[in-house]
Amino acid sequence: MKTTPKYYQDRVCLNVLANSVQNAKDCFDAAEGHVLLGVLSKNYSTDEAAIEDMKKYSEATENALSVGLGAGDPNQSNMVSRLSKVLQPQHVNQVFTGVGTSRALLGQNETIVNGLVNPTGKVGLVNIATGPRSSKTSAAQVPIETAIALLKDMGGSSIKFFNMKGLEHIEEYKVVAAACAENDFYLEPTGGIDLENFEEILQIALDAGVKKIIPHVYSSIINKETGDTNVEDVKTLLAIVKKVVK
Repeated sequence: MKTTPKYYQDRVCLNVLANSVQNAKDCFDAAEGHVLLGVLSKNYSTDEAAIEDMKKYSEATENALSVGLGAGDPNQSNMVSRLSKVLQPQHVNQVFTGVGTSRALLGQNETIVNGLVNPTGKVGLVNIATGPRSSKTSAAQVPIETAIALLKDMGGSSIKFFNMKGLEHIEEYKVVAAACAENDFYLEPTGGIDLENFEEILQIALDAGVKKIIPHVYSSIINKETGDTNVEDVKTLLAIVKKVVK
């Protein structure tokens, strides 16, 4: 079972939500496999139910499964780690303090495990207090380089920079991208990304020299009536990726 994502030109892999197994398969095909399909642990009452269902997503998409928290909910951190041990997905979403547990339970280094940090409003500093308890305390603002080093210590693969709120934190994001490039770390921008600002956000990371980028495009491309991710929008995102990745 393949535990590494399929990047376009070895640089970019999309991350979108899947509302059903069929929606996941349709999005996977639309992205020509260059996508991870997010399934949220928060939607399941038990580990057993989540594992049974997520296996179907995995089988339908060549294991392009991204085990999600659910709007970055830190209380889902341990469940995500437990599910990932069994499922061995290509991608795991984690709060900062959950990265080490997920990597240890995975028992391998191929699966991408991101660590969630928040913008602080201060260029060069990120908040790493995103865990179940730490998120309820004062922000722990550290230099982005320190955050990357800590994540590497725990076996993390990438910075998940959330919530970008579209272009609101773009100056902070530029410094985060530069730090990821300089420290050989992957980057996952997320929050408020849509078809309009996607290209600019992706281009910044590419220009900085980030080795691998996994942009998350969620609610902006979801059909509000069906809950499905719009397949045509996924095709549009892939077209943008092909346009900017040389």
